[in-house]
Amino acid sequence: MITLGTAAAAPGETDTGRLEVGETRDGSPVKLPVAVVNGAADGKTLYVQAVSDGDELNGLGVVNRVYPRLDPAELSGTVIFVGIVNYFAYQVAEHRNPIDDRKMNRGYPGDASGTTSERIANATFDVASDADLILDLHQGSTSRMINETRVRCGSRHRLHGDCLRLAKVFDCGHVLDVKGPDGQLARAGPDEGVPTIDPELGGCVGWDEESIQYGVEGTFNVLRHYGFLDGKVELTEQTRARGFDQHGAPAGGLVRFERELGERVETGDVLFRVESVFGEMKGRVTADSDGIFWRSRRLPQVAEGEYVCSVATDVDSY
Repeated sequence: MITLGTAAAAPGETDTGRLEVGETRDGSPVKLPVAVVNGAADGKTLYVQAVSDGDELNGLGVVNRVYPRLDPAELSGTVIFVGIVNYFAYQVAEHRNPIDDRKMNRGYPGDASGTTSERIANATFDVASDADLILDLHQGSTSRMINETRVRCGSRHRLHGDCLRLAKVFDCGHVLDVKGPDGQLARAGPDEGVPTIDPELGGCVGWDEESIQYGVEGTFNVLRHYGFLDGKVELTEQTRARGFDQHGAPAGGLVRFERELGERVETGDVLFRVESVFGEMKGRVTADSDGIFWRSRRLPQVAEGEYVCSVATDVDSY
């Protein structure tokens, strides 16, 4: 019997339930939606979580579509889902937890006696760190971004090769291989010996079906490649970036982009220009390095110095 909160599944069974992680301001319990798929045959454990940032819903779309398709009779091992991690932020459709103004994916491995975010991180990490593989499903918040997979443990980490392989199997086509900030699950998981990736499934308001499909196919790639399900996965070459240039607005006004997401750029290429309300040129920004146009803001209006876009650099294939 595999249990997670109130979800309990014997071999060959599935179940959904709730994992209690604290209390709200009126004293009612905070219970995250969870699910367990316990395969009929023994095998590894895959941990999947979504919505650690409250406005990043594409990962929830993946969970919503993958769980119903899993037949425990055909599964070897166990798949565990936490469908919504950042309970408080999800309720108000905000990125950060409004109770403690924390970004959940900076709090791992968590603290059982800490803030609400730290307590949720602690409760979910207790589950994730017992798995064999971790998928922490994200998106580029509400900005525009290509579909990518992030390896955040750093190139010198003993599990770097395992995480890179997991990213290749997931197969978004693009991989960001840059050591992440302290407190990310994709940093904390490898430190506990668990290969972990952070798929960033595009960026949108609400959710985007194309990006969700990347996540669904990526999850099933992982399930097949690592022996949870029958089937062979043909590994494809990934485009990897190991750095970023970020660009801000040289003036306030309206942004007009000169490059499309995923497009290769060369040093000196114009990335965007800023115009006045009446279409007058106020400034333009060029690429500092060769790379790939990776991410950009969604809304056209900018203040001077405000973030506009990112170019991925130090690009190769693996």
